[in-house]
Amino acid sequence: MTDDLRIERVETVLLDIPLKRPHRFARAAMDSQPVLYVFVGTAGGITGVGEGVVPAGPWWGGESVETMQLVVEKYMAPVLLGRPVDDIHRIMRDISDVIAANLFAKAAVEVALHDAWARCLGVPVHTLLGGLVRTSIPVTWALGTEPAQVVVEEALGKLDAGLHRSFKLKMGALDPATDVARVRAVAEKLAGVAGVRVDLNARWDRLTALTHLPKLVDAGVEMVEQPVPGSEIEALAEISATLPIPVMADESLRTPSDAVRLARLRAADIFAVKTTKCGGLRASLEIAAIGAAAGIPSHGATSIESPVGTAASLHFACAAPGATWGSELFGPLLMAEEMLTAPLRYADGHLHLPGGPGLGIELDPDKLRAFRRD
Repeated sequence: MTDDLRIERVETVLLDIPLKRPHRFARAAMDSQPVLYVFVGTAGGITGVGEGVVPAGPWWGGESVETMQLVVEKYMAPVLLGRPVDDIHRIMRDISDVIAANLFAKAAVEVALHDAWARCLGVPVHTLLGGLVRTSIPVTWALGTEPAQVVVEEALGKLDAGLHRSFKLKMGALDPATDVARVRAVAEKLAGVAGVRVDLNARWDRLTALTHLPKLVDAGVEMVEQPVPGSEIEALAEISATLPIPVMADESLRTPSDAVRLARLRAADIFAVKTTKCGGLRASLEIAAIGAAAGIPSHGATSIESPVGTAASLHFACAAPGATWGSELFGPLLMAEEMLTAPLRYADGHLHLPGGPGLGIELDPDKLRAFRRD
């Protein structure tokens, strides 16, 4: 290897980035997003950055930004130091020999390696992933669990501004009948002007899903995401076979092996691919390829990333032929502060790929200082 490619520095920074409004899930809520940034520096003076982030804490995947920081600093950094930054496959293999699971933490490191390597070469990250199949991706806006009139007004504002054309409602925090009534009211108000989707965050059981989801279909809901716990693949397959609208797998899908099982059982019509939960860009590409081979499109899902993780997911989505079912890469739009020196470009309902080497972004050092944890 050339000395310039040798990794000589691994640093982590924890931040809490405020949101414009509280964001709620079936089991959690947040008014700021905790984020871990991992910086990988080479002997040649190049620095790459990756992001570790989960939606509102460890309830979703068992990791938090605090656990990620510990794992990266104590267990991953010793594997990285002294290695060539372009040796990504072997580095990640060796990291997995030391640390099982911890896919969110691994994703932060893997993205930082891609960003650093691409910057060393003077090319964008998507070049390392095989090149472009698209230069932008549609973005669905998530509306949360507020009352129907509140989310309808928010959705209509987004439509009037030309920002989004489809919306996803979080469910699972209320009694099922009450929740269904709320979503039906929203779907009926938006009928004919916007697509409405729902996400249960794995909150219902099989019988509840089979009882109540047909009512959402009747109201015009166009897609249902993860109605049952992630381990209940057979129940997900039964629901998918029963409903005439697509069912998306999220909590059930973290690894390429999960993708194979879901495809074999026809348990999902769409794959929700988060580069964060999948362990990085390469595994995300593998999952999307498995889906494409099985006739299952992939969707660029979100963990409410800041612009760093959002840019990484955008490079994946623009390089993966099978990522044809849009995205939810709205994280930076939900944040009250711009973290980049030049913002990512949202226009005409799409997120557009930035130019430049690596991820194509530059963090604002003043914002890093402002929101860094003591």
